[in-house]
Amino acid sequence: MAGEHYPHVFGASELARLRELVDLRPELIEGEQFETQAQDYADTELLVGGWEMPQLTAGLVARLPKLRAVFYAAGTIKGIVTDSSWERGIRITTAALENAKPTAEFAFAQIILSLKRGWQRMFLMREKRQFLQRDSLVVGTNGSTVGLLALGKIGRLVAMRLRTLDVSVIAYDPFIAPAEAARLGVRVCGLEELFATADVVSCHLPSTEQTQRLLGRALFASLKRGATFINTARGSVVNEPELVAVLRERPDLFAALDVTDREPPPPDDPLFELNNVLLTPHIAGSTALECRRMGRMMVEEVDRYLAGKPLLGEVFQQQLSTMA
Repeated sequence: MAGEHYPHVFGASELARLRELVDLRPELIEGEQFETQAQDYADTELLVGGWEMPQLTAGLVARLPKLRAVFYAAGTIKGIVTDSSWERGIRITTAALENAKPTAEFAFAQIILSLKRGWQRMFLMREKRQFLQRDSLVVGTNGSTVGLLALGKIGRLVAMRLRTLDVSVIAYDPFIAPAEAARLGVRVCGLEELFATADVVSCHLPSTEQTQRLLGRALFASLKRGATFINTARGSVVNEPELVAVLRERPDLFAALDVTDREPPPPDDPLFELNNVLLTPHIAGSTALECRRMGRMMVEEVDRYLAGKPLLGEVFQQQLSTMA
């Protein structure tokens, strides 16, 4: 993994436990170094990786003939696994379960602020010194409706947190089992109904072929007066020019975007010009000491692997088409 991330992900206690389980050598290999010197690690059986880990190409896999499993201390593995790694039967487990936690916390905080139109009123105080204590568009956290786009790892955590509020929760997820939705206290509905009904729409869609530019003008234009759209998922699921057009036409709407189609967005991106947009620089996921949970989970996964137990974060090839 990249050296800059290493101390955030693995602390002294995580490394001490890992050394008890395996022969750890060397302690850190930078991604580029690993690609060019993979033959030096030909006896490697288990690989612990993280952000900026190189892809398991056919050439790299061939130079690691004993590799049996990868423990990825981060989220999505789509940029790492290949047909070659699957064909070799290399197992892979990820810390996406732990990385989902701060993202869900961030989305939950944004939902509460959105239901009280907090950002809009903060902007007014800062830019116009306007003390807008009463806002007719505020719905609050009692009796309002929150819509969740997808109930994957993050969406489910958000749904669980929303149970602490007195809100109705609806969701769009064509893959969720009815019993699971009921357990989460969520009513499943179609995209059109969700956008037209929710006071806040929080996006947790994975980036797949089916979701590219899925959210466009018709859906955004159907939002209720004063509604907010939150995206902590992937910018590619939004047709940004169409979102911008609707936001220009509907100043009553608001968008809180932690992700954009281009990252970072260029200086002339029209999103910067809109008063009803909040942009944050992709900070919802794990950062600083939050990353330590991912490292800890991967050490625990190594322990489970060596004991012959099921891996909690293991990903299988057939799951990739519906995952982030």
